[in-house]
Amino acid sequence: MVVVQATKLSLPNPSLSSPQITSLLFEPHSLSLALMHSDSSFSLYPSFSPLSLSSLPSPQAVVPSPCSSAAFVVLQNSNSNSDSKVLFVVSGPHKGGSQILLRFYVLESCKLFRRARVVCTQKDLRSDDKLGVLVNFKHGLSVCLAGSVNFFAMYSVSSLKIWVFAVKMVGGDGGDDGMGLKLMRCAVIDCCKPIWSISVSFGFLFLGEENGVRVVNLRPFVRGRGRKVRNLNANATSNARREVQKSFLPHGEVCGTSGGTDLNGGSLVVSNSGFNAQASRSDDAGSSAVCNGYLDGKLDKHSVSVRPRSVKLRQDSTEGGLYFVALKGRGIEDLKSAKMMSLKAISIQALSPKKILILDSVGGLHLLHIASTANGSDFSCNIRPLPHLMKVQMLTSLPDISIRNQTVWLADGHHSMHTMVIPDVDSDVTENRGNESEEFLMKISVMQVIFAGEKIQDIMSLAANAVLILAQGSLYAYTIS
Repeated sequence: MVVVQATKLSLPNPSLSSPQITSLLFEPHSLSLALMHSDSSFSLYPSFSPLSLSSLPSPQAVVPSPCSSAAFVVLQNSNSNSDSKVLFVVSGPHKGGSQILLRFYVLESCKLFRRARVVCTQKDLRSDDKLGVLVNFKHGLSVCLAGSVNFFAMYSVSSLKIWVFAVKMVGGDGGDDGMGLKLMRCAVIDCCKPIWSISVSFGFLFLGEENGVRVVNLRPFVRGRGRKVRNLNANATSNARREVQKSFLPHGEVCGTSGGTDLNGGSLVVSNSGFNAQASRSDDAGSSAVCNGYLDGKLDKHSVSVRPRSVKLRQDSTEGGLYFVALKGRGIEDLKSAKMMSLKAISIQALSPKKILILDSVGGLHLLHIASTANGSDFSCNIRPLPHLMKVQMLTSLPDISIRNQTVWLADGHHSMHTMVIPDVDSDVTENRGNESEEFLMKISVMQVIFAGEKIQDIMSLAANAVLILAQGSLYAYTIS
């Protein structure tokens, strides 16, 4: 028997002068919730537990307007004695939009967000103790941020550029006192085509374009120095992961923020001397698993310490780890000819290191499979449309490699939300095996449907079996067991 538990969180009484909530961000490692408001400000709620609340409490921290975009980033050093930290990055215009202002808020051990001190020494980046980090490029009308583990990407429509940044903790010996951040630009991509969505997950940058998705491998942006460094402590990471599981909702496993691992199951983490590309392939490592950017298990091999380097690329380049994969749209017949509808990839959601779910501009879903080579630096992709179950307007999911069937929450933008289960499958099944491909598609199904009394404005996955819904006047948390 399926049991659905619903919790309503009443929002403060709205008035003509009070800002309305427009969108949600959730970071499952720290259970941190960020709400964006209609006045372009953010409110932050660390250790957010909706099942124990009846109304939304006062925010612990408020990021004043103007804010254009935001993202959570999990900071994880290679030093096993250092705990991971959660960072909230906010972009906004400065000097009338002639510059981009980045503000950084770190979640301390006492579960409080505070402004972080940031050091940056590269060209076109300037740190200001009172403001934040100033990027010497035009903000314009729109800036979009996407976060991962130790990395985040920023896209400026007016500047026609994408920046990939790495962040690491400096000072403080892993504690809050004296801890600061170092911001490093790893790559700049000059854009020549419109970008409709951006995501950073599992060591890859995904760009949603017209009629396709561009996949950028982040591994070539770091280079090895050949010095061995100590591995992460398996027991420490396993214990931390269990604490995350116990601290939130039942019947679902919560993994870290989206991204951070390479295709072989390793992660890109920042050491004191630079980056550390953790090697954890099955042929040269012990029993290891990756949960959305975090290592869980024993690593037998040493890893290689690497330095960051800033590279410049063109969006349409075929070199430097860029790969374009076309969406396979459905044909539209008319009386004279068959035309293919132009599709825009408007949302990209990583389900696992090999499975990426893509939402197009007409409400269709596509599943992208990524397969790596033996050395992990090269990869191949194939994609195909999923069965047209409904016209999807928004989707959300948390990657969880501990389960074979991945749960995705789908909303139609009106009053209904569906849970879809995507089975685990090898990357070449959907492209090369005919009958097995059809069998895979038959296994994709809608398991449950939830009807909301208010129009759904935004959704955010809290766990594999839990979701947070922003409606017109309330927040709703649903769990299915």
